[in-house]
Amino acid sequence: MSNNTIDNSDLAKAHVPEAAIQGTAYETHAGRGSLDVGKSEPLYEVRTPDTEEDHDDTPTDEELTTLRRISGPIKWAAYTVAFVELAERFSYYGSSILYTNFIQWPLPEGSRTGAAGLNGQPGALGMGQSAAQGLSLFNQFFAYVMPLVGGYIADAHLGRYKTIHIAIVVGIVAHIILVAASAPDVIVNKTGSTAAFIIGLLTLCVGTGLFKANISPLLAEQNPVKKMYVQTLATGERVIVDPAITNSRIFLYFYLCINIGSLTGQISMVYVEKFVGFWLAFLLPTILFVAAPTILFFNRKNYILTPPTGSILSKFFHMLGFTWKNRQGKFNWNVAKPSNVPVESRPAWMTYDDAWVEEVKRGIKACKVFLFLPLFFLAYNQMTGNLTSQAAVLQLNGVPNDLLQNLNPISIVVLIVVLDHAVYPFLRSRGISFTPIKRMTLGFFFAAASMVAAAVMQYFIYKKSPCGKMAADPDCIEANGKADINVWSQIVPYVLIGIAEIFTNVTSLEYAYAKAPANMKSLVMSINLFMSAFASAIGQAFTPLSQDPLLVWNYTIITILAFLGGVGFWFCFRDLDANEDRLNMLEISTMRNNNTAVEPSDTEAQVQHVHDEKK
Repeated sequence: MSNNTIDNSDLAKAHVPEAAIQGTAYETHAGRGSLDVGKSEPLYEVRTPDTEEDHDDTPTDEELTTLRRISGPIKWAAYTVAFVELAERFSYYGSSILYTNFIQWPLPEGSRTGAAGLNGQPGALGMGQSAAQGLSLFNQFFAYVMPLVGGYIADAHLGRYKTIHIAIVVGIVAHIILVAASAPDVIVNKTGSTAAFIIGLLTLCVGTGLFKANISPLLAEQNPVKKMYVQTLATGERVIVDPAITNSRIFLYFYLCINIGSLTGQISMVYVEKFVGFWLAFLLPTILFVAAPTILFFNRKNYILTPPTGSILSKFFHMLGFTWKNRQGKFNWNVAKPSNVPVESRPAWMTYDDAWVEEVKRGIKACKVFLFLPLFFLAYNQMTGNLTSQAAVLQLNGVPNDLLQNLNPISIVVLIVVLDHAVYPFLRSRGISFTPIKRMTLGFFFAAASMVAAAVMQYFIYKKSPCGKMAADPDCIEANGKADINVWSQIVPYVLIGIAEIFTNVTSLEYAYAKAPANMKSLVMSINLFMSAFASAIGQAFTPLSQDPLLVWNYTIITILAFLGGVGFWFCFRDLDANEDRLNMLEISTMRNNNTAVEPSDTEAQVQHVHDEKK
């Protein structure tokens, strides 16, 4: 090595952080599998995950079992990302809550906007409850298929920040189309309004998918602490600062912002729909959404951003094929670790490090966990279709039937604060580890309880309605009235599904981020979101039950599926629950731009290589 001094600028050009990095060897002149750090250029003029905070005081095995665990601080940049999510959810839910009435009910007599006044029923297309439920499910399906595309684009090509900006533009275009579909001169033409509405719905799904795959990983990236460390508080107590707890709090407050956005969007838009018309109800959600790119732009230099890493899926499938081809008896990912493959035998695509193989193994385990989520989402999806239609046949007393959906976000907003400030700290102070697998299991059972409440409610509707088991027949309702049950009785299923969301849905987002490789987080997050799309596809099979007189059977069957899902989930994944700390403490891969990684022992060689090139 040269005696010349190597400064931080040399380190930067070598893409080697000053702290130690784990990875595969820098094989100068190795040919296949070698790393060309000299050709890698930073894609962002912002901080990257390499700037993560490092602490030397790693907890011992004894400390892991004896010391209380706390959250680390949450950076203010994370709150700006959360506000952007709030704006997008205001936009999305403020529009999607209108879909059921727009599709199911006919245009009120004499109305050119769909508005019906205090005691009327807003509507537009008059296609019936089955069509409304079917299109609502399709909306959820397509909106949660598109994250697979958004995740791949962000991880491989554009990065999360740029992809989110594209998503916002697509979303704004979608709102313009929906406004056009409900304009007074269009809404009176059922064929034209239907066509424009479906185009707007599809466009909004594209924007939502690109956005949802990337906004929560961008938020969680703002936590710079990746490993546990011991800290002594001002009181003298020694505690473990656990990034898993920090991430749990980040995702709780992320979901709080989601529900504040959806709550304000839904409450305001259902009244606009009822008293003014659909065109204004689709227009207003766009206004707050327009503020989102401005906030992101002015904070761009404060964000920690992961640069895209090229064709990461290609590398994954190469590694999968290599492991299968070289298996000895049983499938073992360890055969694909570079440390187990001689340099001269390594293929050109093997530029990752051993740690990345471990991260991929962990990510695949997380994806297996997600396979149970469709059984949860079958119950959750009743809220946006069938429960809204159920409210329409109860005594509304001037309350819009789609207003009741807001009982769900209201309960979530309240419960998140209670859980974060009271329940979770109490459990940790008593040494009770309420791990992600336990939380998700409990959520399944709350979802099942919600469907029990919905089934009981539907039973009494049929019993008390003058129309009997045809309680949603518009002609019968006009002639004979509705069931003598107050609409606010629906508070029980909505609150129970809200509790289920916090335990299962929020935790699954946290789990997806925590267990995915750094350069595949958007993709793994999109797989998590795709489970909702899969549930919507399964839900299409239930649409024949989404009408009178079969709705009690609909809720009962979904109750059974959600309960069995919770039981199966726990017995399949309780081993992951026991190994939660070990999975969270894996070494972090250093693979960044161009899918390359470096070895601590090779840092000096890389730096000298760059330094010599300068000469």
